[in-house]
Amino acid sequence: MNTPAHLLIGAAAFARPAQGAALCAALLGSVLPDLSLYVMASASLYILNIPAQVVFDQLYFSPAWQTVLAVDNSFFVWGTALGLGLWRGWHLLTIGASAGLLHLVMDFFLHAGDGRPQFWPLNSWVFDSPISYWDSTHHAIWIAPISMAVCLAAYAVLWQRGLSIGAKLFFAVFLAAELWVARQWIMYF
Repeated sequence: MNTPAHLLIGAAAFARPAQGAALCAALLGSVLPDLSLYVMASASLYILNIPAQVVFDQLYFSPAWQTVLAVDNSFFVWGTALGLGLWRGWHLLTIGASAGLLHLVMDFFLHAGDGRPQFWPLNSWVFDSPISYWDSTHHAIWIAPISMAVCLAAYAVLWQRGLSIGAKLFFAVFLAAELWVARQWIMYF
């Protein structure tokens, strides 16, 4: 899924209350599995001036990038964080790790041909899902509208939790980004 979708869904699922430290923990857990990709891709595209096709068709699938992505997308790493949070009673770690694991589960089922090795350090196997959130050759024409509806529902849940005006606008930006990007996937891919 797109990162804005992860942020909306993770916050709606785990930020209770949807403010302060709980909201920040849910947002952090929702974004961390994608953060290294943003850093590596941004550095490659904008600092090193590597063409996008090379970044996303070659570097993304290189052993070096897949190793980094394996660590921050590992069910074992996030599961350990969740277990530690539960064991120690660290509520914010539990929220963040839960949001991170939800991110991984959604990605596991929605990445066809571009998944990540989520069972690091045990192995580097990658599940090749038959469905994709963006690739129309793997049913994105059906998945994207479902994803958009789930994001709209997540926004409605967050709205009902009494967000401040600033937070409502903050999440409205994520919702608009998700709807726009999902539309682009459907139209062009």
